[in-house]
Amino acid sequence: MQHNALSQLSEADYLDMEARSPVRHEFVGGQAYAMAGASVRHNRIALNLASHVLAKAPRNCQVLIGDVKLKADAWPTYYYPDVMLVCDPDDNDPLIKTRPCLLAEVLSPNTEATDRREKLTAYQRLPSLREYLLIAQDEMRVELYRRLNLRDWMLEIHAPGDVLSLECAGLELPIEALYDGLETV
Repeated sequence: MQHNALSQLSEADYLDMEARSPVRHEFVGGQAYAMAGASVRHNRIALNLASHVLAKAPRNCQVLIGDVKLKADAWPTYYYPDVMLVCDPDDNDPLIKTRPCLLAEVLSPNTEATDRREKLTAYQRLPSLREYLLIAQDEMRVELYRRLNLRDWMLEIHAPGDVLSLECAGLELPIEALYDGLETV
């Protein structure tokens, strides 16, 4: 998230502004932050993950990328995860999701600190979330936070040669598959 804050907003004002704005904004603590554009590498990694998840996820699930808002906790906080898997049939708002089982963020220099701290904390408060992925762009490295129970999470770090098991999506994937096509980028 790029930190170009606008003035203090109510949740209703943020949602109204966001509906009319050509620029996406994340919303945290009454502040709207303009989203920076992503690199081709970033987009390719997110698309690779979304494509594999789409191919394996149960049919009743929705695989969403980058442009759908997630309301992250009881405080009005909204993010745009790079990849989101929603399998709860009651999570049916066409613009805002609240019950994902899988979230993924592709790390970049401008967003890494936010993805690792602020978003990790907010995402782990979502009762529906079972897995949170942090995917590096500059090396083949994937960090998977997996929910063990209501309070506890386990961190798995994956490197080349490892197979990533995403239970929510019913998917086992060599991490190299996330980086397909990046040789030319």
